[in-house]
Amino acid sequence: MNTKVAGNFGEDCAAKFLADNGYTIVARNFRIRSAEIDIIAQRDGVLAFVEVKARSSVRHGLPSEAVTLRKQKKIIAAAGVFLQDETFCDCACRFDVVEVYLDGESVEEINHIENAFEVTQEF
Repeated sequence: MNTKVAGNFGEDCAAKFLADNGYTIVARNFRIRSAEIDIIAQRDGVLAFVEVKARSSVRHGLPSEAVTLRKQKKIIAAAGVFLQDETFCDCACRFDVVEVYLDGESVEEINHIENAFEVTQEF
């Protein structure tokens, strides 16, 4: 499975995992010019901006370690644009990472990290 296929498969698995755990999927692959948010989900009045990382090996580190400060800033910028929609402007928000561990073409484990990173400045 190439990285693009694995990434799409991982995102599909993460979306199903979130839905199975009571989240409503609000949007997928929300894009602005310089960034993308994989999944935007809502549960109990909290809007979660979710970055999905799928890996078949931890040889190069945990999947969540690939969400660098630079990537976090891009996700935060995209979230700021998304929140301009008045539907969600008063929601509590957080930034999550979902790690999807792959074993060939199946999922070995899914790890949902709530509040994986925080906004350190106004957006």
